[in-house]
Amino acid sequence: MLYEDSALDADDRAETAARTVSAAFGRSLAGLPGTHLAATSHPASRLQQLRQPWHYWWQAHYLDALIDAGLRERRTGTPFRGPEHPSAADLAPALVRTIGLRNRMHYTNRFYDDMAWLALAVGRLNSLSGARDRQRPYRKILSALNAALESAHTPELGGGIFWNKDRNFKNTPATAPAALHFVRTGSRDRAQQLVDWLNATVLDPKTGLYLDGVKVVRGRPQLERTVFTYNQGPALGALLELGGSANLTRAEELVRAVDTHLTDDGGTSRVLRTHGTGDGGLFTGILARYLAQAAVSPALPEPSRRTAAALVEATAQALWEGRSKRADWILFSAKPLEPAAVSYPGGTAVGLSTQLQAWMVLEASARVQRAGADLT
Repeated sequence: MLYEDSALDADDRAETAARTVSAAFGRSLAGLPGTHLAATSHPASRLQQLRQPWHYWWQAHYLDALIDAGLRERRTGTPFRGPEHPSAADLAPALVRTIGLRNRMHYTNRFYDDMAWLALAVGRLNSLSGARDRQRPYRKILSALNAALESAHTPELGGGIFWNKDRNFKNTPATAPAALHFVRTGSRDRAQQLVDWLNATVLDPKTGLYLDGVKVVRGRPQLERTVFTYNQGPALGALLELGGSANLTRAEELVRAVDTHLTDDGGTSRVLRTHGTGDGGLFTGILARYLAQAAVSPALPEPSRRTAAALVEATAQALWEGRSKRADWILFSAKPLEPAAVSYPGGTAVGLSTQLQAWMVLEASARVQRAGADLT
């Protein structure tokens, strides 16, 4: 059984996470056929699901994870969740449609970081969807998201992207994924401007990590110095995809900074630090996604690739070994070095964010293994 084998390879571990998380949290919207969303907690009745808060950006990362599962499904031929269920490739478009329905027939909202995450995920789905007629609805969504992100890139506070439509806070959570979106859609100059703003404004010279942002407080700019794992991830991705010696040198420094400052000692190896539950329960899964990109990037020197790969694999292994079984699904811990049964004592509801985070980390590990990156 998948639940019992601790020696599964990275692909099998990621597949196990994909099956259990999507089965435990995946739901139709109010029973409507052809719809699909992830509930924010489990267990939850249909009435409880309807009353749950709307976490738009969690759904964007669920979409990214489904795309990862769909790529693996295509490559291995292994049915996602078994032949009696929709494939990941079918669930992903259903999720996109349902996000629009749940978001009151719109794909934009008041948070620019939310929109940047969805733009990245829909952009991946658009590039994978093949035929032009299948890409058309995604082009419309991307156009709306792109226009919103462009509108948030203004000269105030030296550049960068506003966090939300209050327009008093420019931060890394919005600017870094927006930069990555722009480089992927061909707006390289804008992407570089955003990366330059990150480096000039929120890069901590002592640690080499990106701080949270710059907020206007009583009419004056104030640096928000909190450090989160997820802020480093899309910044790393943007640096890698822009390329060039300065960006790649900064990417090397960032991998080293993450290894030094955002890890915990697991005894034989260091694992990525996490940020609890709620929104923070997703943060380190995002970082792992882009560390995997660094690990397989031929543009980085081998030591940096080896460091990135080791962080991803150690974190994935710790989460896998700490898992527990609850009813008919696998439960992952909110902290790599803490057993799942400790993070979630029996009978407690489990939030989507931490389970999705574990799935993302395990997908990142599978990506490193699939690429055949022999970094030892």
